[in-house]
Amino acid sequence: MLSKSEGFLQRFGAVPTSRAKPFLKWAGGKGQLLPDLNQRLPAELQEGKITKYVEPFIGGGAMFFNIVQNYSLKETVICDANPDLILAYQVIKHDVNRLVFVLNQLERLYLPMSEPGRKRVYENIRKGFNLNFDYEEFGILRVKRAAHLIFLNKTCFNGLYRVNSKGQFNTPVGNYISPKILDEQNLRKVSALLENTRIIQGDFSQCLEHITPKTFVYCDPPYRPLNKTSSFNNYASGGFDDEEQKRLAKFIEAIDKKGAKVMMSNSDPKNFGSSDEFFDELYKEYQIDRVQAKRHINSNAEKRGAISEIVVRNYL
Repeated sequence: MLSKSEGFLQRFGAVPTSRAKPFLKWAGGKGQLLPDLNQRLPAELQEGKITKYVEPFIGGGAMFFNIVQNYSLKETVICDANPDLILAYQVIKHDVNRLVFVLNQLERLYLPMSEPGRKRVYENIRKGFNLNFDYEEFGILRVKRAAHLIFLNKTCFNGLYRVNSKGQFNTPVGNYISPKILDEQNLRKVSALLENTRIIQGDFSQCLEHITPKTFVYCDPPYRPLNKTSSFNNYASGGFDDEEQKRLAKFIEAIDKKGAKVMMSNSDPKNFGSSDEFFDELYKEYQIDRVQAKRHINSNAEKRGAISEIVVRNYL
C-alpha cells in the first residue's frame, strides 16, 4: 500500500505505475469512471483523517485497488453476495501459489488448441463449475474452483459473468486468439494488497457493523436496468430489484447516521425516461451528480454508446 505522499506522486507520474489491477473483467466495472469518482472523493480521505475503507459490492474491485494504492489506511473491508467471486478473493489472499500453478496448467492446455478443442474444454469446465459440491475450507478444490472462475472469465464471450435463475454460469465461449488466463505478476500483487483486508461473503448489510465515523464507504450495487431488456444485474441468483435498491438506500442512511462518508454509483433512469425520478426521490437528501460513461458489455457494438450514470454522496 502506498503512503499518502507516494499516492500523490504516483497520480502525477513521479512513481512507477506497476500497480495491482482487477483480476477479473466484471460487468459494471468502474475502471472508466475512476477519474470522475476520484474528483468526488471526500477531502478527509485525502487529508488522512479517514483510516478505513469499506466496499459492500466489491465486484471486479477497480475502486478498491484505486483507493488502497493511493491512500494510507489502517483497515479495509470488502464484501459481495456472489460466493464464487468472494472465494476467488479468498484464494488469492491465502493460496496464491497453488492458484498460479492451476491457472498455468489451464493456460498451457487451452492456448495450443484449435477452436473446436477450446470450445470443448470451455464447456467441460463450465459444466463442472455449475455442479454443486462441498469443498474443504482451504483445500485444492477451492483453488480449482477459483481458477475455473478466472479461466471462464478470461475465455467467455465478452468477459460477461452471468448466471441464470438457478445460479448457473451460462455465458458461451468467446473467440479470443490468445487470452491471458494467467497473469501471475498481478495475482501476486493482488494477494499482497489483500493481506490485511477483511473479506466477507454475504449481504451488503453485514458491512454496517464494520463502519465507524472514520470510514469511507463506496457502494457499487447491481445497476437498476435502464429498460426491460438491458438488465445485467444477475451476478448472483435472486437479482437486485427496486425493493433492493430501496433497502440499499436505508443502508446508506444508516451509514450517514454513523458519521461516515459514503458514495454510491448507479444507472441514471433519465437516460430513457426524463420523468423517471426513482433515484432523485430516493436520494433527495444527498448530493446527486450525473457523469458520462460508456456501456461496454452488449452483444451489439452499436449499443455501447455513452450514457449518463449517477453518483450519490452524503458530503460535498
